[in-house]
Amino acid sequence: MGHRVGVDIGGTFIDFCLWDEETEALHSLKVLTTPDTPGAELLRGLDLLEERHGVKPADIVSFVHGTTVGINTVIQRKGAAMALITTERFEDVIELARLRMPEAYSLYSRRGAPLVPRDRIFGVKERILSDGSVEAPLDVATLEAAVAKARAKGVEGIIVSLLNAYRNPAHEEQAVALIREMAPELFVFRSSEVWPVIREYERTTTALINGYVHPRIRDYLDRLIEGLRGRGVTAQPLVTKSNGGIMAAELGKTACVGMVLSGTASGVMGAAWVAREAGEKQVITLDIGGTSADVALIIDGQPQFGLGEKIGDLPLYIPSVAVSSIGDGGGSIAWVDGFGVLKVGPESAGSTPGPACYGRGGTRPTITDAFAVCGFLGQHDLAYGAFRPDADKARQAIATLAGPMGLGVEQTAEAIIRIALSGMFAEVNKMVARYGIDPRDFALLTFGGAGPMMGCFLARELGMARVLIPARPGVVSALGGLVADVKNDFIRTLFIDVDAAAAPALSRETTALEAQGLAWLRDEQHFAGEARPGWFADMRYRGQSFEIEVRLDPTWMTAADMTAIAEAFHAAHEGIYDFCDRGAPVQIVNLRLVMEGASPRPRLRRLEQAAGTMPEPAQMLRVFFDDGWHQVPLYRRATLLAGHVFAGPCVVAQDDTTSCIPPGFDAQVDATGNILLTAAE
Repeated sequence: MGHRVGVDIGGTFIDFCLWDEETEALHSLKVLTTPDTPGAELLRGLDLLEERHGVKPADIVSFVHGTTVGINTVIQRKGAAMALITTERFEDVIELARLRMPEAYSLYSRRGAPLVPRDRIFGVKERILSDGSVEAPLDVATLEAAVAKARAKGVEGIIVSLLNAYRNPAHEEQAVALIREMAPELFVFRSSEVWPVIREYERTTTALINGYVHPRIRDYLDRLIEGLRGRGVTAQPLVTKSNGGIMAAELGKTACVGMVLSGTASGVMGAAWVAREAGEKQVITLDIGGTSADVALIIDGQPQFGLGEKIGDLPLYIPSVAVSSIGDGGGSIAWVDGFGVLKVGPESAGSTPGPACYGRGGTRPTITDAFAVCGFLGQHDLAYGAFRPDADKARQAIATLAGPMGLGVEQTAEAIIRIALSGMFAEVNKMVARYGIDPRDFALLTFGGAGPMMGCFLARELGMARVLIPARPGVVSALGGLVADVKNDFIRTLFIDVDAAAAPALSRETTALEAQGLAWLRDEQHFAGEARPGWFADMRYRGQSFEIEVRLDPTWMTAADMTAIAEAFHAAHEGIYDFCDRGAPVQIVNLRLVMEGASPRPRLRRLEQAAGTMPEPAQMLRVFFDDGWHQVPLYRRATLLAGHVFAGPCVVAQDDTTSCIPPGFDAQVDATGNILLTAAE
């Protein structure tokens, strides 16, 4: 028995969640990030775990870490300088892409710049056909010339993506081996290793993202591993993945593309677990940190996944937790444009200097400052005693906008909050339209340092009748690492018809893919528990130019039951498009295996049952909302017991966040400390 630690690093705070396996106690804390000395906040957190909870580094049996290094590298365009080697006459693959604009109905829509400029893309003579046969061998002379040109450009690494390599990777393997001999100082990745899927643009883009973030992720994980080892943490560090799973940090140095949405996915997985424990199956999650607001969807208790999720202006073609992000975090800066229009974000004050009310040198107004001016913040410490918001400094910052706009300071602060909410409202509406759901049928689960501060106001705008505020909303992303399973995706492009003649081929591929997944789980992850394979297929009617993902029962795969597989596709097609054609031939384009190993789950302690129903407020606050001042009670979260009920408007203060509850909501504390809000009748 020991201690399990989940960690999530955001733009303003690093969050820790600690689970004591023996006592089943769950603890948490926050530490301000230190951009000038990255990694120092992690060591400071380990010190605090020992000081406050008596957890020595050697007592830690599991250390799971979520990070935003990958996504920040792509968004900020601070990745590696690379060259791309492709088949001769296919050098324009990433320029052509799919010949689509990002926003089809915007006259100002522009495609983002590719990760590799055209002058660093080189073609080599070779050709493998779509059936995997070799039409022309790899011409070593053209490869040598391409490598020489790449080195002359001063690149850090080379990506090799050759035509039809998903079917036969022999030429890519040969090219990589030769490049490592010619230029051992460069890193090299091949597309058929990163994500061996049909369609060269998707395969190439995925390999490019993997290479682009590789140096920064590798260096970051090296520092993480060395720092933990130096502190005496003997447990092998794990990292969270874009697909909601975890893997060994050592593997993350090369399997980098799977970590791009590491921190974001942690939050959704933590939220999904909290929702299931609370008995909520239909949930929209709202994660607001210091820099951004992320929304995701949980249907029937399961997070939604997708391909082609946007990372900045680039698509990510690996299975990832489906999350939409906007630049409206607690630290997002409010400003007035040249036309006198008030705007919020996307620039953030971060942790240094931070919002003005943090008292760390920030002078520009932020969303957090707006809440301080309105009276919701400033009466209690934040971030486990790290500081107390200074409302006077917040007023000074907001006043720089209030004067030019001809508004009072409080009116300007509330305008900032409303503008931020409008951006979130639009993003949620886009997401629910994409899935064809009504947000009023869902509960809103708010978390992150600023999620409970803004969540109820957003729910009110969306007409949502239920809001769930977790017991520790500020560290749900860190909790996500503790509840995530060891998990990886494996894919093969088959292009077979779903009929009896193809059953032997499907059976062979199923056996080979499962062996690959088990080898990863046992040999690379050293996981000795039960393996749980999950099967999916990208399927279509023959002649269609797109596929839909269909979940397949493992028994169908074992028996190569083509009838059941075809019927599953017909049902899925009808569910999406309201029609199907059971007489039409069906194809499996890609077969995907999700191999999982279950991690231990913390059990939440039950709170003491309240003797009465109404909690005693700690004090009364004067707060500004809905264009006026109001007297509202302030409750301390630590004093709330199971069965307590109260109503908005009110404020609930705790170590990791502040919950702002407007009028129209009735609150009840459940057995494990969640606050369940329902719209008053």
